[in-house]
Amino acid sequence: MSLERKTALLLLLTTLFPIFAALGSDAVERVATGRLEIPKPHGGGLLALYSEADLNARQPGVRRAIVVFHGLHRNAAGYAQDLEEARGQASGAGEKTLIVAPQFLNEDDARAHKLPREVLRWRRAEWEAGAAAAGPAPISSYEAIDAILARLSDRNNFPDLREIVLAGHSGGGQIVQRYAAVGRQIEAVEKAGIGMRFVVANPSSYVYFDATRPAPTAATGCTRFNEWKYGLERTPDYVGSPAAASLEAAYVTRRVTYLLGTDDDDPNGPDIDKDCAAEVQGPTRLARGSYYFKYLESRHKTGLAQRVMLVPGVAHNARKMFTSVCGIDALFETGACAAGLAK
Repeated sequence: MSLERKTALLLLLTTLFPIFAALGSDAVERVATGRLEIPKPHGGGLLALYSEADLNARQPGVRRAIVVFHGLHRNAAGYAQDLEEARGQASGAGEKTLIVAPQFLNEDDARAHKLPREVLRWRRAEWEAGAAAAGPAPISSYEAIDAILARLSDRNNFPDLREIVLAGHSGGGQIVQRYAAVGRQIEAVEKAGIGMRFVVANPSSYVYFDATRPAPTAATGCTRFNEWKYGLERTPDYVGSPAAASLEAAYVTRRVTYLLGTDDDDPNGPDIDKDCAAEVQGPTRLARGSYYFKYLESRHKTGLAQRVMLVPGVAHNARKMFTSVCGIDALFETGACAAGLAK
């Protein structure tokens, strides 16, 4: 190889190395091109998201909106595609459904993709628990959900909307389950005449309303088991310090479907939460979901507006969960899945 070619190759590698190094971090491959402004009195930010329609424009004819939340790896585009596939399989039940997929970017993403400073980013996976963004303003991920719901429930732009579904898998299941318990915008959506449902698929943990746990905490030596995001101690600013009883009373009236893969039963499965506060909820995601539902059933013999759907033969896979017979039923209410835990 000539000296000129060696010099050119070295120059190329020097130019590309920072890009490869950045993308070799925890950065996502794709950043959503859509933006939603999240205003706050002391500074706002722009949430990255995919949306099939402009949320700021009039969208007559849309009767259902599904907001789908990605997992730990923030692959919002993949989740949007999964929901599009599920909608296609739902046939008539999926008609007039709008799909929105927010993306909770982190600081690696911002650096790797040289994002403008006004685009919101969080520290690691703290968005799962409603934490404030790292920049450009301390906006909770729950405030971002509030803003999405406020846009969708604007009757000037969505005059025909009848239902909003929040759905998430893994880390996305965590944010949906906790938002269903503490979300501020839910009541306003319902006052606008729009029903709300929540689909919680294979999360690693749940928020409990008291100190009850399936595994004895004394035996594990876990002292923080009841702290947020696992319980209601040391809650973030968005949540404040509400009475646990009032939160629970509202939560059990909400239409939540727990979608659990029967093969998501590996205690060392991919990305499973190994914190002791999660471990006392059960050894696996399947066990944790089953125990949580039984916990609610034991406390609310009547009036529990929730259900479990088991997806046979599926482990920790968002696409297989959402495109299964039970996943499509959970999302679009086709009536094709028999709900309930094995007795």
